[in-house]
Amino acid sequence: MPMEIKNYINDFLEYLELEKGCSQLTIRNYSFYLNRFLEFTGIEKIKDINYDLTRKFRLWLSRKKNKAGDSISSKTQNYHLIALRVFLKYLAKRDIKTLSPAKIELAKTEDRHINFLEGKELKRLLQAPLKADQKEIITLRDKSILELLFSTGLRVSEACNLKKEDINLDKNEFAVKGKGKRWRVVFLSSKAKEWLKKYLKKRKDLDPCLFVRHDGARKKNNDIGISPRSVQRLVKKYAKIAGLTKSVSPHTLRHSYGTDLLMGGADIRSVQELLGHKNITTTQIYTHITDKRLKEVYDSFHDKSRKNNKEKDKE
Repeated sequence: MPMEIKNYINDFLEYLELEKGCSQLTIRNYSFYLNRFLEFTGIEKIKDINYDLTRKFRLWLSRKKNKAGDSISSKTQNYHLIALRVFLKYLAKRDIKTLSPAKIELAKTEDRHINFLEGKELKRLLQAPLKADQKEIITLRDKSILELLFSTGLRVSEACNLKKEDINLDKNEFAVKGKGKRWRVVFLSSKAKEWLKKYLKKRKDLDPCLFVRHDGARKKNNDIGISPRSVQRLVKKYAKIAGLTKSVSPHTLRHSYGTDLLMGGADIRSVQELLGHKNITTTQIYTHITDKRLKEVYDSFHDKSRKNNKEKDKE
């Protein structure tokens, strides 16, 4: 008797955890998407997965409504399909005959829009904590967080997971573990180091977290480390104080970091490493926002012969 498909899925989820080093959140998401596929199809055996079935699943996803009555986004549809594709790749790796992963077609998505801050906007946001009416320790913490996020391009979860021992403020760099448990080196600006030193000097607690809550509340593990949700709220708070009308989140600072590097002349491979992207295709979403530099290249190099002749005619 062939093993039931649910057993294969359980093996696959264990493979993601043990062999691929995926986070528990990623594993939960894969479990949700694959079980939704099972609920829709009602199949029990691996051999029952075929092209027509996956196509019907795609059609069901495209017509499905969320709680608000809207169609689910193409991006969310693709999360389901990618989970199924990765699962089929795992089965192929184990020489288990089933549908080829290449048969799973993804929904067409719109080009991803990158929200980032330009010079004056960024300066206003970074200065906003100094204008807020609040405790000094809050100002120092929040200013440090904003400077660190822009200096390093860290994801908000990566910043919140930092411990004091992770950063040596006598150096300009430190290692951070990102998605997929991949390590990378990030660099501290002089401003980030300055504010972190001020903040840590003001701290009286012995909590190991680099950033902590100062309202006395504790999390389940009994530490007072700040949460990603709290950082999201404080970024929105300072965006409002700074008078920014666009939507701003911690990830906006990460986008601003990547954009700043490319606009400054960094090559895309280096930006990929600094952002901790596994695939360069993820980094390439930043390239279209450097159109300003493309115009400068155009103005400098296009039709140079006639421009030179025009200059000679003036002489």
